[in-house]
Amino acid sequence: MQPAAGIINLTEAARSVSLLKINGHSATAEKPACKIASMTVTVGGHDWVIDYYPSVQNFYDKQNYVMIRITLASDAASVVASFACRVVDHAGGSLAPSTPVPATGTLRKGEHKDLKVMTRLHLGNSGYLKDDSFLLECVITVLLSDQPNSAEGAAAPAAVASAAAAPAMMSDLHKHFGELWRSKRGTDVTFLVAGEDIAAHKCVLAARSPVFMAELFGDMKETASQSVVIEDMEPEVFKALVQFIYTDTSPPELEEAGPEEDAGTMAQHLIAAADRYGMERLKLICEEKVCGDISVSTAATLLVLAEQHGCPKLKAMCMEFIVATPANLRAVVVTDGYKHLMASCPSVLSDLLVAVVQRNK
Repeated sequence: MQPAAGIINLTEAARSVSLLKINGHSATAEKPACKIASMTVTVGGHDWVIDYYPSVQNFYDKQNYVMIRITLASDAASVVASFACRVVDHAGGSLAPSTPVPATGTLRKGEHKDLKVMTRLHLGNSGYLKDDSFLLECVITVLLSDQPNSAEGAAAPAAVASAAAAPAMMSDLHKHFGELWRSKRGTDVTFLVAGEDIAAHKCVLAARSPVFMAELFGDMKETASQSVVIEDMEPEVFKALVQFIYTDTSPPELEEAGPEEDAGTMAQHLIAAADRYGMERLKLICEEKVCGDISVSTAATLLVLAEQHGCPKLKAMCMEFIVATPANLRAVVVTDGYKHLMASCPSVLSDLLVAVVQRNK
């Protein structure tokens, strides 16, 4: 179906993925609640300051955490945004990222959100800390206004008229890049995924993914390597991710998965993969697919997926399904998925409680 003339589709959210390499971790043990590093990023037309605190004591468990503080630095009446931070492996990709610490809010200039990422004790005992350094991934997602500004509004009619006058031509750029990948001509990096070799072009991956940019051209081990090991991912999932990177089209696996898993399961795996590599559009495509699979048996499991990988629409729909009727709620809380929800994302339980109260008002 073609959109009606004059209708303009606007991006709903802007997203930035920043990678922060923290060196000299052991030397920061005696700096309680002291900020030692800052950087500024622009997301959704607003400046955000990311501050790193190496040792902040948590009020509840009295343990010291590494913490990220994200502050809105631009003048704004209110900005709706969500944030997530996690530790990622920077020395070979053998460890899966840690569970992301999320936060959401409506902020004005100078207001901030704190994300206590991991205790210093846990970090010290984990495999993430290598050569006294580790890598933090910070994601900022800003909800954009759904109204174009006056300049855009004035330009829209001319743009529509110009598009109408131009001949209808479909770009075949995605076909050429897809064929480039399938032919393996000029590939310069090979990924080893569960025993299978998958070749690709570094520059294409880096141009599309900020994580691949950091891994392949940044200050990381993979920069000088022609072979990269990918842990905690199946080959079919990684190939679907790479195919999307090259073609920017919905993976065919979402319609027709392999014989041992359905398309819905593939979509769930791709949400995790897309989040891992900062591929927001792929994540949104898969989120739409998974939203159609919500049932009593899947609602709690999908709620965990939504919370851990920053899928607000999926989270809202799962919660709406769970609290829609008392029967739904009773059926969901006895599933294995709900037990997993309580163990892995206990903070979501308070959101569910609020939703139940609002539903019963």
